[in-house]
Amino acid sequence: MDPVSVLFYLVILLMSVILHEVAHGYTALSLGDSTAKQAGRLTINPIPHIDPIGSVAVPLLLVLFSSPFLFGWAKPVPVNPYNFRDKKYGSAKVSFAGPGANLAIAIFFGLLLRFFGAPLAEISPALIELFGQIVLLNLVLAIFNLLPIPPLDGSHVLFDFLPRSLDVVRQFLLQYGLFILLFFIFFLFRFLTIPIEWFFRLIVGF
Repeated sequence: MDPVSVLFYLVILLMSVILHEVAHGYTALSLGDSTAKQAGRLTINPIPHIDPIGSVAVPLLLVLFSSPFLFGWAKPVPVNPYNFRDKKYGSAKVSFAGPGANLAIAIFFGLLLRFFGAPLAEISPALIELFGQIVLLNLVLAIFNLLPIPPLDGSHVLFDFLPRSLDVVRQFLLQYGLFILLFFIFFLFRFLTIPIEWFFRLIVGF
């Protein structure tokens, strides 16, 4: 892959993970927690959000090794759940906001392709590829982050709805979540192609 394409994919990924984190921060703020705001993280300026490993190294390696999907992460925004007005489901709301933002981005650009694909192609065929990559990448980020494996967002959503009688499940996931996640990435990640491709066709229409 040529350097221009690599830069192109990395910029899309970086902006997507930044919007993911900003969504966490704004949702926390709406629930009464201003920690992210005070830390200067409610901005689309990439500098405060960049994680050298998740925002640069991992995506670059995936591109260079021709991975079928690209993913990464930014530095998590700081939140303090003790400040949430909604003590019961506040953490779940904040956790879902990140993947929800990625899903909203995917739907927005996907519907542009569905209803305005022909005019966009006449303007520039490159726009079709650009919007398609935005949809695909944000679907990957949304679906991957909703997996109920710590430290992914889906685990926090799960924990807020998990009854106390299943605390043993919570403790198991907290203790071994990182190992489970690494196992999933190396051996099971390819199975995510099924829901990702299904949602892509559902939104885009082709």
